[in-house]
Amino acid sequence: QVQLVESGGGLVQPGGSLRLSCAASGSIFSINAMGWYRQAPGKQRELVARITSSSSTNYKDSVKGRFTISRDNAKSTVYLQMNSLKPEDTAVYYCKVDGISSSNLAVSSWGQGTQVTVSS
Repeated sequence: QVQLVESGGGLVQPGGSLRLSCAASGSIFSINAMGWYRQAPGKQRELVARITSSSSTNYKDSVKGRFTISRDNAKSTVYLQMNSLKPEDTAVYYCKVDGISSSNLAVSSWGQGTQVTVSS
């Protein structure tokens, strides 16, 4: 079992910033990709940003230049720095981790989600 604990969501005004964190723990031997997804009401969950074990990153076009994903391998933690937030960024943000378990099996795990609301 892999547990993910997210933090950092909240209410922010347009143009503001938030930093999301997601810490992984449990029976995971190695972590490959870590990513952030979001789901707005009535919409499908979508990829926001993803970072691989070699620190290669990719972003949703609408967040490029505003969001930055990073990871701390020693802490098994992924971060999402969100700047210049817009109302359309409002959603529940989910962390996802892909890795190898201590039993040498591929595993994927989702966090519980954290609400980000951008509103004046």
